[in-house]
Amino acid sequence: MTVVDSHLHVWDPGQAAYDWLGPAMAPVDRAMRFQDVRPALRAAGVGAAVLVQAADNDADTDLMLATAAAHPEVVGVVAWVPLDDPDRARDRLTVLLRDAHVVGVRTLLHERPDPEWVLGPEADAGFALLAEAGLPFDYSTTSPAALHHLPELAARHPALRLVVDHLGKPPVGGGREDRAEWRRLIAAAARHPGVHAKVSGLYRATGALDAWTTDEVRPFVEDALELFGPERLMYGGDWPVSLLAGGYARTWEAVGELLARLAPGERAAVLGGTAARFYRLDPALLDAAHDAAV
Repeated sequence: MTVVDSHLHVWDPGQAAYDWLGPAMAPVDRAMRFQDVRPALRAAGVGAAVLVQAADNDADTDLMLATAAAHPEVVGVVAWVPLDDPDRARDRLTVLLRDAHVVGVRTLLHERPDPEWVLGPEADAGFALLAEAGLPFDYSTTSPAALHHLPELAARHPALRLVVDHLGKPPVGGGREDRAEWRRLIAAAARHPGVHAKVSGLYRATGALDAWTTDEVRPFVEDALELFGPERLMYGGDWPVSLLAGGYARTWEAVGELLARLAPGERAAVLGGTAARFYRLDPALLDAAHDAAV
């Protein structure tokens, strides 16, 4: 089985605008390229990766596609499309779908000033386009509150596959009431069979990103396994943000420990099978990634 990292970023402020990227993100507030993470992927035995958008502009998508063309380990790209401009979105999708690497769409929901945008009429038309095109949507959050909209979005578009990035940012290190609220929200989303989730980006909700421990993360992963099952969960390393949280190797080792109790087939699902099925990764691209890793 090829292990697939379903959530990895590249960015370059010289080629695209990243409004959120600044000195507070040091030392990753610079160009972060796939060749920078390749050694960590190989050391972990990760053979393939899906690149996920990091800015709401075409230039970021073009950078990811150029990276995919240059590196066979990249088997998928989650692009940006202007969902609230359906005519432009349709034209952009027509171009993007010519490339087999394009496997999904995301927008930075947490950067939008209107928290209700995801349920607005313009975005609604864009989601309908995605469902028609057979492309899933990565649902980004910076706090569990954003999960409130997911059940309605899933109900409106039952054919649209959805994946919650970073388990909806659970309150790692928080109190019992915070965990209960997160669980209530993500459980409501998990009732829709088309909703999946990523075991990724599970850092402290407050304070330093590298202050988390595996034991603090464990209850949230256990809840996710109960609510979604391994067949709707996928691993993501969240590089290069993970560099601020202790590094790729630390994240990978923690996930290995958290999944240790699963049966081999269940671990295989979380570590690659779910991502391959959800994103409908091209078998030829997976074969090329495997060949590049050996």
